[in-house]
Amino acid sequence: MDSAAPQTLPRQRKRSLNDVRAVIPATCYEKSNTKAWLALAQGAVLYIAPLTLLVLTTQWWAIPLLWLAVGLAIAGLFVLGHDASHGALFDSKRMNRFVARSCMAPSAHVEAAWNLGHNRIHHGYTTREGFDFVWHPTTVEQFAQMGTLGRLRHRFEWSLLGSGAYYLRVVWWEKMWRFAAAGKNRSAIRRDKFVLGPALALVLTVPVLFGATQGGLLGAIWLPIKLVVVPFLIFVHIIGWTVYVHHVSPDIRWWSRREWSQFAGQMESTTILRMPRLINRLWFHNIFVHIPHHVDARIPFHQLPQAATAIASEYPDTVKVERFSIVDYARATRSCKLYDFEAGCWLPYSAAAA
Repeated sequence: MDSAAPQTLPRQRKRSLNDVRAVIPATCYEKSNTKAWLALAQGAVLYIAPLTLLVLTTQWWAIPLLWLAVGLAIAGLFVLGHDASHGALFDSKRMNRFVARSCMAPSAHVEAAWNLGHNRIHHGYTTREGFDFVWHPTTVEQFAQMGTLGRLRHRFEWSLLGSGAYYLRVVWWEKMWRFAAAGKNRSAIRRDKFVLGPALALVLTVPVLFGATQGGLLGAIWLPIKLVVVPFLIFVHIIGWTVYVHHVSPDIRWWSRREWSQFAGQMESTTILRMPRLINRLWFHNIFVHIPHHVDARIPFHQLPQAATAIASEYPDTVKVERFSIVDYARATRSCKLYDFEAGCWLPYSAAAA
């Protein structure tokens, strides 16, 4: 054989998400009914207690603190409902669906629509151009084509204080309540809306009537705002910010259709953020340990840290682990305005004026 003849090298196999899942210990998939029910009981107490105090108090200084407590509690219940919607809380599919609907009710989320938009589309096509609608970047060309109001809205929604407004408009309204799915998903979404809609109307009607008996027209307006509207808006901002920091950062890439892969979307385009332990324990249930959740959404919340350790040990150059910093968040909202999918980088608004 001629030693000078060119040799055909084996083609390097594309990195696969199945390879990542293979390094996750089997114990990470073990659900615990005890931990699930304790977390749900904790969430219920953290929600009911400050809401009860909010009903009873008239002290002006206490109301904003209770608003924040109720908003955080709604977020905590929502995170547990989100896990149940993924089928990661209990072994029973029926129990998961019941818990998902119940825990998402305080945040007025239609579980069937969430299941389609979040579980299937966002998780199925994370950070892929034209598919993942959650915090999907705007290109220079798209921004240039916007009218004045569209540009102003974009500037606010992608600002330090705009994450709640973005989530409320794009995720909660457009992709959930306004969304009309086709095919087999349509009936499930309509059924959930039919159940949840009247329930929410009742939740608003009760404080309106009670407020009217106590304070007339002013009471009828103030009490539903105090007990329902403001806590909901605080929740929206919390969850909008949560989703933003998972997938938007100067060092997080979004992918063009041809470059995207499951590995890239789930491993390279999200993060693990270390949050203060008490805050994580009370409300967020390891949701900021986000890479293993995207690698396999079946992993229960209490097993995510172990799964993250296993993944990081095998892919140390890929896994992003950072301590959450409000400074870094502010830096992201200043830097991440528009996106160039060909170059794979974030751009400032000034790029649209060039």
